[in-house]
Amino acid sequence: MNKAQFIAYLAPQFGDSKKEAARAVEVVFDAIVRNISKGDDVMINDFGKFKKVDRPARKGRNPFTGESIQIKASKKVRFLASKGLKEVISGARKLGPAPTPPSKAALAKAAAKTKKSAHKPAKKAKKSKRR
Repeated sequence: MNKAQFIAYLAPQFGDSKKEAARAVEVVFDAIVRNISKGDDVMINDFGKFKKVDRPARKGRNPFTGESIQIKASKKVRFLASKGLKEVISGARKLGPAPTPPSKAALAKAAAKTKKSAHKPAKKAKKSKRR
């Protein structure tokens, strides 16, 4: 599954809005990348852990010539699958049903509530009576 397919898979959860699904995907990926680049681990329960790993300099071998070469130190990202994910992949645990998309009525109600609160007029400040 690539990014476009992932967004298309999520779109029904966002009222068939690929734009909102794409934004959600971008925000999640951005949060993961920013935290890993700072050196923080990103742990998602029942999924896994992303962590930054420092790889030291080492000697390697050029596969074409057989010559020894020096490989520079680098930083990599490592993903460690959680126990729950490993169990689902191995078949030891059944995956629950996929979340169902919200109904059209629920989406319309949420949109109306958001629209109403966004355009609510600001309260006027009361004037104090000073003499």
